[in-house]
Amino acid sequence: MKIIDKIALIYIKDGKILSTLSKGKDTYYLPGGKRENNETDEETLIRECKEELTIDINKDTIKYYGTFEAQAHGKSEGILVKMTCYTAEFNGEIKSSSEIQEVTWLNYCDMDKISPVDKIIFEDLHKKGLLS
Repeated sequence: MKIIDKIALIYIKDGKILSTLSKGKDTYYLPGGKRENNETDEETLIRECKEELTIDINKDTIKYYGTFEAQAHGKSEGILVKMTCYTAEFNGEIKSSSEIQEVTWLNYCDMDKISPVDKIIFEDLHKKGLLS
């Protein structure tokens, strides 16, 4: 069994969660991505958010939220994605980078637009009253 190891940012405002649509994709994902070389979770989160959203994560505010696993979207059966999620504050204005087609705010009603692992995360956030 293959596991894709990803780090993601959970950023919620007014009951909606920040999500990204990569160029050429039809599914929204939480901001983040795969670690490079021997990066820590924090280093991956900081780099990916800078690359995708042009924001600077405030390292002192990074808090572990949870780890979620599901069938990897668009991959062969049995390839799982393990998404380790963090919340954090940041400096800068959210702007989509060259690899991101769209940045948007989604809520619980947008389940049809997101990947299987994000559905599990949305359920968790909704049950906790964080996502409207």
